[in-house]
Amino acid sequence: MAKELAALIGAGHTRFGALSEGPRQLVRDAVDSAIASVDAGLQHAEIGEAFLGTLGFSGWQIGNSSAMLNEEGRLSGIPVTRIENACASSGFALHAAIRAVQSGHRDLALVVGLEKMTDVTSPRRRYWLGVSGDTEWERLAGLTFAGVYGLIASRYLDQYRLPRSALTEVAVKNHENGALNPNAQFRKTVSREQVESSPLVADPLTLMDCCPVSDGAVALLVASPEVARRFTDAPVWVVGCGAGSDALALQDRQSLTSLAATKRAAAEAFRTAELDRRSVSLLEVHDCFTIAELLALEDLGFAEPGKGAELTLSGQTRRSGRIPVNPDGGLKAKGHPIGATGASQAYEAFVQLRRSAGDRQIAGASVALTHNVGGSGASATVTLFRAG
Repeated sequence: MAKELAALIGAGHTRFGALSEGPRQLVRDAVDSAIASVDAGLQHAEIGEAFLGTLGFSGWQIGNSSAMLNEEGRLSGIPVTRIENACASSGFALHAAIRAVQSGHRDLALVVGLEKMTDVTSPRRRYWLGVSGDTEWERLAGLTFAGVYGLIASRYLDQYRLPRSALTEVAVKNHENGALNPNAQFRKTVSREQVESSPLVADPLTLMDCCPVSDGAVALLVASPEVARRFTDAPVWVVGCGAGSDALALQDRQSLTSLAATKRAAAEAFRTAELDRRSVSLLEVHDCFTIAELLALEDLGFAEPGKGAELTLSGQTRRSGRIPVNPDGGLKAKGHPIGATGASQAYEAFVQLRRSAGDRQIAGASVALTHNVGGSGASATVTLFRAG
């Protein structure tokens, strides 16, 4: 078995949704919660480095927001680096922290994912939601992110001769899961009829195929394997991590129905961990739109091309199924504060593998995979965790 790269020893998660708290308060709440969750107690001064994943949505602090994390996290002037890779910002921030402790450069690092999205007008939201896609062709032609994924979904359903119900099932399942998550933006179930009859956004995607605009923050404490046991008897080990990139514009990619960045990230993560996919107990995948979950199942290697729909329609991706997907509700129901999403996925891996996920606990969970995508698929991270 491969050597552990790092360990999660603590994690904190704010509620996701349209929140009254500002970015600074969200950071304080997430960091304080993470530190309080450490079994043996931990002082702010013991953190050696920090990484902030955020797009800086709406421009609340366009430059040097890492200094804000230093202030609100009470980090005593340690190095803080902001990482921006669109919706994959905190997934890449987590990887930077893993590398920092794996190399021996730090004993303990902090990762914070943050976004405040609901305090601007709808036109401003549309602007910020589009800045992570291709500017020269897609944005100037008026193509939105929903439009991008609508094109992908249309091609996927046509290419594999699949029914619209495959998308619907993703939304229904994830809302069932989100209803059990106290941090989720939407804690309510939806029917198949509600999904398919909701307003059309970008054919074939309806409103209920799309993740919401959200506020929220998540903090993770990443320790080197050598010091993790000082803080907890139940570390969650990071055993594999990978990352990949691809062209920004859809027109420059080899396929509309597969994300090369995800494939590259998954290959590296599984190679590092020396694990078989059959060992994975649950997946946290980037379902910004329902079609994205189907693509993820295939690109991560859990289904053949075009077979992600079959896996979903058969019930195998439900909490009680063979390979549970998004037990926290995913982006679709939990919410998607852009910079916080990758860290939120790791938080779910943490609580699931420590058997503390409450009503949504996956029985016998021992290995978790998280999959964080930036923009329309140009960036991706995959991380593998194992119970301690």
